[in-house]
Amino acid sequence: MTYEKLLNEAYNHDIDIYEETMTKRIKGLYADNVIWINQVISVTNEKHCVLAEELGHYHTSIGNILDQSNLDNRKQEKQARAWAHKKLIPLSRIIEAYKEGVNNRYEFAEYLNVTEQFLLEAIESLKEKHGMYTRLDNYTIFFEPLAVLEMFE
Repeated sequence: MTYEKLLNEAYNHDIDIYEETMTKRIKGLYADNVIWINQVISVTNEKHCVLAEELGHYHTSIGNILDQSNLDNRKQEKQARAWAHKKLIPLSRIIEAYKEGVNNRYEFAEYLNVTEQFLLEAIESLKEKHGMYTRLDNYTIFFEPLAVLEMFE
């Protein structure tokens, strides 16, 4: 999923997107069908991850969750991130990267147009959901270390 496709998805849901100057610790915000992305983010891969997470808030969050000392708010934050992980790094893309000869974490993040940090968080999310590995079609995907095994019949 490219940044442009995420933008189109947002527009299809009548979500406006603005790049504004915000404090450095805030990368993005979502409220009332508006997404703000901190314009100091210059790397497209990072913007890609931020936009996906803010779209995740559109799809999964309810109300103001800025107070992260509240357990329910932290759960909603985690749901939005999990939505973004699934959107940008579905199991099928891991297999595609394997077929393309991607060899390491840096190449994998570049292949998916995400940051390495986002990739690592996504892998942790997949481990929480599936355990140490999962199967898709004729492939077994291992999450630690990240590897793909193709099964032949």
